[in-house]
Amino acid sequence: MNKPLEISLAEWQEIVKVPEVREGWQLTAEELADSAYGVKYDFTSGGPGYCGDLYILYGDALSGYPLVLVRDDDTNELLVVPPDID
Repeated sequence: MNKPLEISLAEWQEIVKVPEVREGWQLTAEELADSAYGVKYDFTSGGPGYCGDLYILYGDALSGYPLVLVRDDDTNELLVVPPDID
């Protein structure tokens, strides 16, 4: 499914527990949902294989790179995908 989905409050609550999100924004789930741009995808990769939740977050300033999160296959925890910057 390649259409964006709304992030639920329960998902925002999970997202703010990720250390990089907590350190970068220092907001509650409700505050982050109101101030950041966020979208969820039910993602299926053509390769290398990843199927599952994909979250993309972007702050309210047009600078830097968006934060991308996926679920760890073993622990089901959200992990930040480092940007591929050359």
